[in-house]
Amino acid sequence: MAAKSDGAPVSLRNDIPPESPTRSDPRPPQRCPTEQRYTLQDCCWTLCALLVFFSDGASDLWLAADYYLRREYWCFSLTLVFVIVPSVVVQVLSFRWFAYDFSKTVESGTAAAAVVAASGAEESDFSTKDSGERGAGRVAAVGVLPGPGTGGGARGCCRAFMWFFQAIIHIFQLAQVWRYVHALYLGVQSRWHGDPERRHYYWRMMFESADISMLRLLESFLKSAPQLVLQLSIMIHTSQVLPLQGLSASASLISLAWMISSYQKVLRDSRDDKLPMTYKAVIVQILWHLFTIGARTLAFALFASVFQLYFGIFIVAHWCIMTFWIIQGETDFCMSKWEEIIYNMMVGIVYIFCWFSVREGRTRCRMLIYSLTVFIENVALTTAWYVYRSSAERHGNPDFYTVIMVCVVASSYALGTFFMFVYYCLLHPEGSVSGWGYIVEKEVPVESLASPATSLPPDLVSSPPRTLQRTKGSDREQGPGVDGDVFQVRPPRGVKPLVPNLKPRTEGPVIRIDLPRKRYPAWDAHFIDRRLRKTILVLESAAPVTPRIQYRCLGTPKEVMEYETTV
Repeated sequence: MAAKSDGAPVSLRNDIPPESPTRSDPRPPQRCPTEQRYTLQDCCWTLCALLVFFSDGASDLWLAADYYLRREYWCFSLTLVFVIVPSVVVQVLSFRWFAYDFSKTVESGTAAAAVVAASGAEESDFSTKDSGERGAGRVAAVGVLPGPGTGGGARGCCRAFMWFFQAIIHIFQLAQVWRYVHALYLGVQSRWHGDPERRHYYWRMMFESADISMLRLLESFLKSAPQLVLQLSIMIHTSQVLPLQGLSASASLISLAWMISSYQKVLRDSRDDKLPMTYKAVIVQILWHLFTIGARTLAFALFASVFQLYFGIFIVAHWCIMTFWIIQGETDFCMSKWEEIIYNMMVGIVYIFCWFSVREGRTRCRMLIYSLTVFIENVALTTAWYVYRSSAERHGNPDFYTVIMVCVVASSYALGTFFMFVYYCLLHPEGSVSGWGYIVEKEVPVESLASPATSLPPDLVSSPPRTLQRTKGSDREQGPGVDGDVFQVRPPRGVKPLVPNLKPRTEGPVIRIDLPRKRYPAWDAHFIDRRLRKTILVLESAAPVTPRIQYRCLGTPKEVMEYETTV
């Protein structure tokens, strides 16, 4: 992705900072998170994530070895397959990302640095343009700086060593460990350094955290979820629970719940238009997913222990229906059509086990439909197992074990639903909600974008991620009744929002991306398009202030014409 200085003036309408909520807003004002830094809690969270990763993988390998020593080769093979195959898939994807990030091509890096050096990073305007596929950039030869492969023999040796080191890391299936350690290092460096180094390290740490969350979420539903169902089915089929089986199943369940909650936290932290999730909310969300996924997988295991063939048919049918439902919703997560289809297929796997938000707006109806579907399926699967087991043992002992298992499924799902209500009603980042699954959107209505005096539209990211330094008080004039830099929320109906007299910020570089900004819960393009990352990191390190990222705004024809004529 290349950066280009087109010399066009920056749209002042898109540079107006967000206004404060109106006084009649019943919601309490949110604390502005612009001064957040890497904290001790963040460090402990990363260390705990490493512990969860090691516990999940080590328990599965230990159990596979135990099966082999017990000469249970079928169980050994299945356990090992669900460990090796997902891990290899994740390592290949991780190495592909590394190869692109560390390649000798300097594309946008040298061009962006040359523009910043030539312009002094004052009132500079950089832009990108599509070419062929979504997210592809048109390389602009603005200037040529020494590339990373032209610094002599010492640099060449260092690059060769890094390639060798990363190859060893990925061969030994330790890509996630390296990325966790690297994110930890970048976070500590951002805490030790002052601006502008702090901003650069924090930005790189956020990019690394996004990569880890995506890789671990993929691995969890390719490895931990099938492993959990497999071990529960073996325990139910053999009517005994080995200590290693219980340890492996528990580690897989915790890994699933942990990664879903961690993914949501990192995604919210990366979005400039969303408030961050507190660790208290993350813990409650872990409990929510822990109990709901536990009930779901236990119902799967009960049914699969007696109806193996029908269980496979059920899983495939459920996955096809969920994938079609997701595709019908027209998600916008990836940078190309085929990547979007593959992503929807992966989310379909997630939907086999739990709810996963993939669309912006009110989630009440979609979540209600999904929850009722899962509830009916759990009841049907558990009932089928109960009826079969009761008929098979009608001449034996009382079915106390069967009743216990049914009660465990029901109570676990009820507890998960309870924690879900606690999260949405008390601990959601937007505050208390007015209805189940309703999330207050902090967007500016499209009809208000035509007015130059309105607040910041969702297509402008003034300094992503949120924790980077924003415009200080000296850079803006606040009118009466403005408390500071807070997020814009929709006011109640019939109440006109206060429009403060703000002076737009025009100094510093602006990275103009010729793409509409993706809507939450999707990642911003500069987090998933690695060409944009290269440009942003070079500009951020070369500029004395944080670059502003401006996406294409479709609110007015003038804005579209400006992009078409100047980029």
